[in-house]
This record gives sequence, structure tokens and C-alpha cells, in this order.
Amino acid sequence: MDDSEALDAYSSTVMRVAQTVLPSVAAVSVRTRQGMGAGSASVITDGGHLLTSAHVVEAAVGVELAFPDGSVAAASVIGADPLSDLAVLHADGPTPPPVRMGDAAALGVGQLVVALGNPRGFSGSVTAGIVSALGRSLPTRSGRVIDEVIQTDAALNPGNSGGVLADSAGRMVGVNTAVAGIGLGLAVPINATTREIIDALRTTGRVRRAWLGIAGATVPLGPDVAAKAGARVGMQVVSVVAKSPAAAAGARAGDIVLSLDGVAIADPTALQRRMVAGAIGRRMEMTVWRNGALVDVVVEPEELRVA
Repeated sequence: MDDSEALDAYSSTVMRVAQTVLPSVAAVSVRTRQGMGAGSASVITDGGHLLTSAHVVEAAVGVELAFPDGSVAAASVIGADPLSDLAVLHADGPTPPPVRMGDAAALGVGQLVVALGNPRGFSGSVTAGIVSALGRSLPTRSGRVIDEVIQTDAALNPGNSGGVLADSAGRMVGVNTAVAGIGLGLAVPINATTREIIDALRTTGRVRRAWLGIAGATVPLGPDVAAKAGARVGMQVVSVVAKSPAAAAGARAGDIVLSLDGVAIADPTALQRRMVAGAIGRRMEMTVWRNGALVDVVVEPEELRVA
């Protein structure tokens, strides 16, 4: 294949994705008590639900959607989760068909992706690029870190937030959320975890998470510890919040967490993934390495309260 054929194939793919996805991507106008804001959102159900970024609709007192076909509709914020920077809206009128959901877990570095949204008020904009990296972390305004973030060089600008990052088959694999620098955009992935968050927001308006009250960092284990623990790394407890579930269970700074409820814990992200709604109020065995011995600590996570 010569260069012209390659470019034609690239253009054809981007055009096909745009024709498939763009009709379902709305420009979002947000009214707050402080002024106006803007972003993007995509239709995700036949019932008129749309997905956007939580920061796009933060403190919203009014939301309006405008679609590429010229139709407009008011919308309500059904639920917003600042910890994942995702929010679900419901349109107060007819919407185009929903976008197809993909799975960011299937992405590879170098793969073609297409960003669709409304940067700087230019509705129906399309940019293309590649997956520059996977597994990035993105701090949110809440102080929590979003894991498995997609990095792309597809051009993103203010107003793209909440828009679609699609693969070459026109499936949504991410929600554009941040511009980290020239040629560096980030998107919250569509995966098993975020699907659960989206479903919870759509059906109940909120996301419940468990909390232990410990902060930690990944550390390598010495040969003797690794042999007993059956792992090469663990999460060393850096601090324990006073009166937290971890403190009540006797967890201490310096402990190295090896497993929780029978699942290996290699880093803070692994622990965070276990803090789901089903863990709230459930007694769980946490195995730690302390003073040269394996110690089992029974913890009972509480519900995380977000201010």
C-alpha cells in the first residue's frame, strides 16, 4: 500500500466514525449561579440518558443540549460522581440513537482513536490521533485519582470534556476529560468499573464506595517475605486515619498489606478497586506483614462520604 492509499484508508475510517458517532454527541450549555459553562455529552440509552464529565455539570442550575441535527432539549442531572469525573444526564425531549459502548481494555498503544465533541464552542468537531499511552492516573478535584486513564494525541480543547473518544469501529472507549498539554489529552476509560459507575448513576443517582482510612505506597518485598507471602510487592501503610475502620481494626503505619478478602494487594490502586459498595459493612480479613510475621487483621469498611 502506497502513502496515498494509506491516507485514503485513514480518512475513510475517521469519516465513518464521525458519521456514526457524531449525531449522538451533544453540545452542553450549563448555567450556574456563577455564570455559564460548556462541554459535551453523548447519548447512551434509548431512554434519553447522556454521559458527560462531572466537572462539566458541577453546580449546574440549568442544562441545555444541542445536537448536530439542530434539535435542542433541556436536560436534568441524574447523578454526578466527582471521584470518577462522570455524570449522567436525562434529556427532556427526543434524542438521537445511543452510541455503542466499547471496552478500553481492548485498546493498544498506537491504535487509532477519534475524539468527538464541541471544543471552544465549535459544535460537531472531530479530531483523530492515536493511543499514546494506557494506564495513566488522573487526579480529580475531589483529591481522588482515576486509574487506567487513556492518553491520546488527538487534539482536545476546553469544551471537549464529556465528549466521546471512539475506536476505529465507532465504539466509545473513553470520555474526554482533560487537556494536559499540547498533543496530550486524557480520557476516562469505558471499562467494567466505569460501566458499573454509569449504571449506578443512571439508576440511583449516586455511587456508593467503601472506605478503610489508610494511605499507602507500593514497596518491594524481601526474598524471605516474598517467599512467605507468595508475592514480590505489597502496599506499605503510610498513614491510618484516626477513628477509621482501619484504625479500629488495629492497622498500623508500617504494616505491609498483602491481601484483602483473599485478593492480593500490590498497590493502592488494587486496594481502591476492592472498595466497592458490596464491601460496606462487611467483615473482611486483611493480611499484613508486621514485625517479621504474617498478621491477619479483620476490617469492616464504612461508606465513603464525599463532601
